[in-house]
Amino acid sequence: MILKSLLPIFLVAVFLNADNLENKVLEFEKKRFSQNPRVELNKLSVFMKKELSQKGWYGFIVDIEATMAGNKVNAKDVVFTNGEVVTSELYDLTSGTSLKDVMTPKLTDKYYDKKRLIAGNHNAKDKIVIFSDPLCPFCMDYVPDVINHVKKYEDKIALYYYHFPLLSIHPAAAPLVRLMAKAKEDGIANIEEKVYSVYWDEKFSSKENDADVIIKAFNKEFKTSYTKKDINSKRVGEEIFEDVKMGEDVLVQGTPTIFINGEQDKSKLKYEMLGK
Repeated sequence: MILKSLLPIFLVAVFLNADNLENKVLEFEKKRFSQNPRVELNKLSVFMKKELSQKGWYGFIVDIEATMAGNKVNAKDVVFTNGEVVTSELYDLTSGTSLKDVMTPKLTDKYYDKKRLIAGNHNAKDKIVIFSDPLCPFCMDYVPDVINHVKKYEDKIALYYYHFPLLSIHPAAAPLVRLMAKAKEDGIANIEEKVYSVYWDEKFSSKENDADVIIKAFNKEFKTSYTKKDINSKRVGEEIFEDVKMGEDVLVQGTPTIFINGEQDKSKLKYEMLGK
């Protein structure tokens, strides 16, 4: 989860000690959240610190564990400081781009989990990781293109897939990704590729809230006989939760999000150069 705004933050003078920026940023964040009586701050830590190309400026991703209205919240906040002021937004004056775009963590080796490999060679040097929602219109075209490219150079590239359903705009993705996870567990080969080959809009709306409608369409398409009980198992739920958390940990906000050899590719085109 990326923190949007538990409290507003603007350009604020804090006079940070350049030799101890990390602790000062944490102190500032603690004071900021303490001003909101609805937030009980449990833990703060620096997830990532990055020196920016803009002279004297640093970016920080702060891990926040808090309680709001009795609910535990795990979030990440991005802030920038030059040692004298701190802000949550910073733009390059020449290009106009947000410097939040460079505050993307690199993937660690844990993202190259063999059970999430959907195409290519797990031992390949070049590795692609995709976070995707099967009902995202762009994903429906994009993910098959990436899979097909990896298949052409399957000895040289590894492709890993993580579920990242955008439930606020595609509620029907909730049962669909669970069905995908259950089918994979049951040994249905290439289920990700097969799901993306189906034009689901002809079978149900992405806004559909009745899980039975999605389950019926899936069963008809793949000759399965899954029920709500099957897809609501603890193991399936844990897998989807873990996939989403893995995405949130590296600031995935939308789909498709693709990482090439650990670095997020905002152009979404660099995969085309791999393997050649």
